[in-house]
Amino acid sequence: MGFRTDDDLLARTAAGDDRAFEAFYVRHEAAVVGFHLRRTGNRELAFDLAAETFAAVIVASPRFDPQRGHAVGWLFGIAANKLRESLRRGRVEMEARARLAMQPIAVSDADLERVEELASLAGETALAASLAALPDDQRAAILARVVDERPYEEIAAVMACSEAVVRQRVARGLKALRARMGEVR
Repeated sequence: MGFRTDDDLLARTAAGDDRAFEAFYVRHEAAVVGFHLRRTGNRELAFDLAAETFAAVIVASPRFDPQRGHAVGWLFGIAANKLRESLRRGRVEMEARARLAMQPIAVSDADLERVEELASLAGETALAASLAALPDDQRAAILARVVDERPYEEIAAVMACSEAVVRQRVARGLKALRARMGEVR
């Protein structure tokens, strides 16, 4: 296909290119399923939330702005929002899939085994390696703020430091991640 960057794939997805979306989906499916599986502990729910995440990517792709951040961060922001919505309501929202006329994914035992395998492999991704390379305080601050979306005040209380220190750790950690992820690309 010749797509080199996630930004390019999302721009083409926004223009209606199904093959670009398929490439973006294939590139990030394991990581998104693994993200949801680690947080829910439920394989079926992880598949449903991943489907919701990618359905939202299709709907939101025209609003993706590479000037505001990397596509992977944007994708995992959507994944975190879908997880939060699901937890809030106690169920997975089916509206996005219905709007897009997408059929539910039929999940076999082999599929479920593959999810577990992918989830364990997801820990070896470039992002995971980049996160692991950060100092502990920066990694903890980023995970609490960006992934778990906890308020700075709460993070500061847990880390026994000021909000300003937490903001600094998040900013420095994200800057280091951007630099490392740019090298990986």
